[in-house]
Amino acid sequence: MRWDDGLRLCSLALLERPLRSLLSLLGVAIGISAVVVLTAIGEGLRGRVLEGFSQFGTRVITVRPGRMQTGGLGGLLAGTRPLSIADAEALRRLPHVQAVLPIIHGNGDIEAPERSRRVDIYGTGADLVRAWQVRMALGRFLPPANDGRSPPNVVLGHRLSQELFGAANPLGQRVRVGGMRFRVIGVLERKGNLLGFDLDDIAYIPVDWAEQLFNREGLVKAQVLFDESIQAPVFVEQVRELLVARHRQEDFTLTAQDTLLGSLNRMLAALTLGVATLGGISLLVGAVGILTVMTTAVSERTAEIGLLRSLGGSPGQVLGLFLGEAILLSLAGGLLGLALSAVLLGGLHLLAPGLPLALNPSLALIALVLAAVVGVLAGFTPARHAARLQPVEALRCE
Repeated sequence: MRWDDGLRLCSLALLERPLRSLLSLLGVAIGISAVVVLTAIGEGLRGRVLEGFSQFGTRVITVRPGRMQTGGLGGLLAGTRPLSIADAEALRRLPHVQAVLPIIHGNGDIEAPERSRRVDIYGTGADLVRAWQVRMALGRFLPPANDGRSPPNVVLGHRLSQELFGAANPLGQRVRVGGMRFRVIGVLERKGNLLGFDLDDIAYIPVDWAEQLFNREGLVKAQVLFDESIQAPVFVEQVRELLVARHRQEDFTLTAQDTLLGSLNRMLAALTLGVATLGGISLLVGAVGILTVMTTAVSERTAEIGLLRSLGGSPGQVLGLFLGEAILLSLAGGLLGLALSAVLLGGLHLLAPGLPLALNPSLALIALVLAAVVGVLAGFTPARHAARLQPVEALRCE
């Protein structure tokens, strides 16, 4: 038997009972569409989260005061000395350092001549523009401190500037931030959200003024950017040695951005795989449907099998015919599932344009291969039963 004759026989067998075939392949279609859609959503969310964490660069070491220690009831944050602005300046003098960003953050009221509102306030330094890769829409960013003391200047996020001053130029205007008077010297370009955190709705003030404003004795954290001429583990050790020498103990926590991103990526990838696996459970419904259809087909076509065997058809050819029917049925379900996935993803994009979706083209090929595997697994047992039928016994069923 030629392969094209076998393909025609398989197709005709499925088309003879279109309703039953359609109902069977619907199970595969639903399973494939569930896997594709859930994977696209999972990959989109993973990409969005990683992009948010990495938009400020990956060659970053974050230093936080206090050292995480394990105890009987879990992790305890133990620290005896705060992380100071002087520590940040010492880190700036290390080799391979590109920028050091001391950070103190909180929230408070900002009052313009005619409007006021409560906002997030960041105390930071002049390196923020370089470290966070932001640009100025108006004016300039906070200048470096002079002899350890900064002038009372403030830089506004794009949205905050519009809400306080509208279309007017805010440069040179006096505002009160947490009750202290500052002069507006710059407005940042629109930056957008970072993981739900609006970077355009922030007031940026010098870190030494933020210490006084929030009544703190040290920094919340410091971010250190380093160049590509040194490996992250080596640079982490340099930072650790410097701070231990200054503090006389390791009472701080160091976190490398690339290590954090690697762990986050693995966690989100595992979550995406888990969600896709849950969607793939619906493929079991399709497999059961194909198994039922093929078992019924073997019982209904026993005489046809006997005739085929009596005309010289081998058991392998009979096995191939019924396996071919199962694979065609599952592949048709896979194609229908891909079409259904396209419709669902298009609908999600229209209904929720902010939902990140990442559809990998290779996923379509994987889905079709998965559908074929489902067909083989579901159709093998009925096909083997058909191949083992004896011609004489099968013809008696006519």
